[in-house]
Amino acid sequence: MANVVVVGSQWGDEGKGKIVDWLSERADIVVRFQGGHNAGHTLVIDGVSYKLSLLPSGVVRPGKLGVIGNGVVVDPHALVAEIGRLEAQGVKVGPDNLRIAENAALILSLHRDLDAFRENSTSGTRIGTTKRGIGPAYEDKVGRRAIRVMDLADLPALREKIERLLAHHNALRRGLGQDEISVDSLYEELASVADKVLPFMDSVWQLLDRERRAGKRILFEGAQGALLDIDHGTYPFVTSSNTVAGQAATGSGMGPGAVGYVLGITKAYTTRVGEGPFPTEQTGEVGDFLGTRGHEFGTVTGRKRRCGWFDAVLVRQTVRTSGITGIALTKLDVLDGLEEIKICVGYKLDGREIDYLPASQAAQARVEPIYETLEGWKDSTAGARSWNDLPAQAVKYVRHVEELIGAPVALLSTSPERDDTILVQDPFQD
Repeated sequence: MANVVVVGSQWGDEGKGKIVDWLSERADIVVRFQGGHNAGHTLVIDGVSYKLSLLPSGVVRPGKLGVIGNGVVVDPHALVAEIGRLEAQGVKVGPDNLRIAENAALILSLHRDLDAFRENSTSGTRIGTTKRGIGPAYEDKVGRRAIRVMDLADLPALREKIERLLAHHNALRRGLGQDEISVDSLYEELASVADKVLPFMDSVWQLLDRERRAGKRILFEGAQGALLDIDHGTYPFVTSSNTVAGQAATGSGMGPGAVGYVLGITKAYTTRVGEGPFPTEQTGEVGDFLGTRGHEFGTVTGRKRRCGWFDAVLVRQTVRTSGITGIALTKLDVLDGLEEIKICVGYKLDGREIDYLPASQAAQARVEPIYETLEGWKDSTAGARSWNDLPAQAVKYVRHVEELIGAPVALLSTSPERDDTILVQDPFQD
């Protein structure tokens, strides 16, 4: 049996929540391994919607253990608030079903301040962040001045660590014309939440190693998408962590041998939130059709998503950078009723054809899509649970996508309902 990593193969918002929930029934442990509470997952279980930002999807299912790995940056107040929202919906969250890595870095109010100031500034490049402090928290982690979960367990030693952190941040704030932060105020911010976070703290790498050796099935839940990866995405319009599948090992404390099947969640068209290149974006009638039919608004921010045709070049690229074994194709039903459907199969850059997205920001802005046009279908694919339920042209579309990206469809999702899923290959049985 393979442990499974779920990653988004585009710019996020591919429908990972439903697929992770669908797979979590087969898993024993669900692990978040990167990102923060900027990633929204919506789960619909027995008609009830659960919106998660930081917590692993497994916590809403009885008998499953959710783990927040060391690769995640944790806003302790957002964590407590999200637990409270779930408990108000009748989901109990305690140390028996949630553990947090002791060496995970914390997001503080000063990180949110810095993130918002940069994003709201009229100078420099706007990235389109959620202003939740994710990037600045990762900066402090790499700068070796972060406050970590384990630091909450040693409050007497915390002031010295806060002083080290503020030596950096107060210098930044002075330069930005902002008020400085006192050691006392930041200490109170952390001390006030310590008792609510510490019961979940654990040595996650040891926990996961022990459970893997005991034969437990582990599902690694990625956030955002591979095209937002800090190294392999459309830099600088990316998130602040590695979102490719390899991060599942690093961000959880397990070796790469613990990763088995890599499932790439792939939308049947393309969307993006925020700034940055988008070669197949459609701003007219097609874009409006996809956005309206697909209900393309962010779970966390409510922002309208940019929409466009399926880009096989980009997905083929992420199949390689993430080592994707198979894909879960989602939202096929959104394409129902279109007379014709286009797929991007290559780019033109300065008059020559290329089959990849260049790393250069300037070149990414200049690429022009090369399209193939396929016949659409009139019959509905919504709710289909077998290949026989799909129109012939829809099957042709799916098969052509497989051919273009170099990876098979393992699951096909035909509605937000978890049971409206066609299983071709069970990733846990690879």
